[in-house]
Amino acid sequence: MRAGNADRFVSLYTDLSREIAERGLLKRRYGYYWTQIVVAVSAFVLIWVAVFIVGDSWFQLLLAGALGIVVTQFGFLSHDGAHRQIFRSAAWNEWTSRLLGGGFAGLSYGWWRTKHNRHHAAPNQEGRDPDIGAGAIAFTPSLVSSRSGLAGWFARHQGWFFFPLLTLEGLGLHLATVRVLLRPGSVPHQRVEAALVVSRLAGYVAILLMVLPPGKAGAFLGVQMALFGLCLGGAFAPNHKGMPIVPATMKIDFLRRQVLMSRNVRGGLFVDFAMGGLNYQIEHHLFPSMPRPNLKHAQPLVRSYCATRHIQYTEVGLLTSYIIVIGYLNNVGLRARGPFDCPLVAQYRHRR
Repeated sequence: MRAGNADRFVSLYTDLSREIAERGLLKRRYGYYWTQIVVAVSAFVLIWVAVFIVGDSWFQLLLAGALGIVVTQFGFLSHDGAHRQIFRSAAWNEWTSRLLGGGFAGLSYGWWRTKHNRHHAAPNQEGRDPDIGAGAIAFTPSLVSSRSGLAGWFARHQGWFFFPLLTLEGLGLHLATVRVLLRPGSVPHQRVEAALVVSRLAGYVAILLMVLPPGKAGAFLGVQMALFGLCLGGAFAPNHKGMPIVPATMKIDFLRRQVLMSRNVRGGLFVDFAMGGLNYQIEHHLFPSMPRPNLKHAQPLVRSYCATRHIQYTEVGLLTSYIIVIGYLNNVGLRARGPFDCPLVAQYRHRR
């Protein structure tokens, strides 16, 4: 890529960033976040109080579902802290994220942050984005083509299994946390994280077995874990799945890399809550440290900025986003989606 083009592309993001900062959209929102934390902790405590009050009853499964939703909100708050959205202090953000993620959601902050930062650096880029790497779901044509037999059949029909598999996402995240915390030196403050995760799990199981017989306790845990995985996975899935896949060797400037590979989701307050602000994915990827409540205020500026510079800005409704994800996953091996699905990315590639 010629130096002149590189300078111009850098300037594009710099100009937008300056306008965002001048509007005050990067300022911390302490009142919002303290309210969110207090409400989430209060809801968590009240649910466990209700567990004791309800006692040995199948109505406990309703509380299990409520707990799954509340734990998801802790996941979102931990995500915000990991991106330094909550406090000015890096240490305050880190420890808030570690405590909320480990103590309430049961996940390792150190493992997740490393993985998530790699995703932000290269969304949908083969070989760099861990979110489209090898796993139960094949997100790229190369992964589909490498599978045969039953695995190949599953890969060709995987879109229909996507939501059932999301119910296992919570269990998968917990197992990944346990694996990384059992590996010495794998994350900073490993002993603290291990203590948080183990204490949470032990307390969780002990309370359930105090109140419920083993069968109902297992059902409670299963419902909570399934809903947690469904809610968390359902919030992350629409943001990039079905958007262009970037070849490993391709270079794109920061603004286009984040905008062209991301998708926003419309829907108002309900979607804002259910997706933890991740429905403003384009704005979040452009400004990861922007506090969650400011993303919706940044959206008109970013959308207008992209329109005047002919940069494709993608936004769809919630149901449409899931239809796109299912359709993409069922056809990823046939369509061989890549950057040429997006004319702007293809045009950029030819300029190099």
